[in-house]
Amino acid sequence: MSAWLAGFIALLQGSTELFPVSSLGHAVVVPDLLRLDFRPTDESFVPFLVLLHLGTAAALLLLYREEWVRIAGGFVRASVRGRITDADERLALLIVAGTIPTGIVGFFLESPLKSLFANPRAAGAFLTVNAAILLGAEQLRRRDERRARVDIEAGEDREAVFRGVESLDVRSALLVGACQCLALLPGISRAGVTMAGGLVAGLRHQEAARFSFLLATPIILAAGVLEVPQLFHAGVPVGTYLGASVLAGAVAYLSARFLIRYFRVGRLDPFAAYCAALGITALVFAR
Repeated sequence: MSAWLAGFIALLQGSTELFPVSSLGHAVVVPDLLRLDFRPTDESFVPFLVLLHLGTAAALLLLYREEWVRIAGGFVRASVRGRITDADERLALLIVAGTIPTGIVGFFLESPLKSLFANPRAAGAFLTVNAAILLGAEQLRRRDERRARVDIEAGEDREAVFRGVESLDVRSALLVGACQCLALLPGISRAGVTMAGGLVAGLRHQEAARFSFLLATPIILAAGVLEVPQLFHAGVPVGTYLGASVLAGAVAYLSARFLIRYFRVGRLDPFAAYCAALGITALVFAR
């Protein structure tokens, strides 16, 4: 892969990973639609994407560095003590619970899922499914808002009547984690389905985004441990790929800062419309 193409894919991944629009779907669909000289069947493709995701993980660790210090401390205290006593320990438990389903599914279905990465039409179909998931989650949220209309009309903010992450129970965290499993399919957004799961579990939009970003970090780091070593063989431009990872991380950091502000008032609907449009375009024009 040339340096400019690696940079292009890095920009694409960094700008879409944390948005609910599927960075993996974009990495499969967009180069095909643009007729770029790019082969997703190359054995270094998935490790390269994982390396780009590590840039995203670094961006999230930087953005939530103080919170991750508290979560790590809470995890250690809860492990030693054997019980949960504060919010940081509870959040650590919720992140572990939310990570388990994807780890299990990814371990057992890695090979068949990778075979879909070379199929732009499949990615286009999954992008339309992603659009339906986002719209469905927002419709359920609007139903809950209608039920809570009394509180809203009494002066409560639309989001104030819903929960924060620390109020989730383990069953709800497992639900969000199960939703995250769908993101192993190209075109299904990890951020999108975990935010959708968070909304269904009763989280505020901003809190659903926060939990999604926190859940992303351990999954990405684990994937990096498994996949990135495959890049270190003859002929692979490791330096170029590392530079692309830094670029992806920088763009992802800016994306996360934007989304944190957006979800104070915004919804998933615009992203659903975008995914539907891109997915249909891929189904019609992909090679």
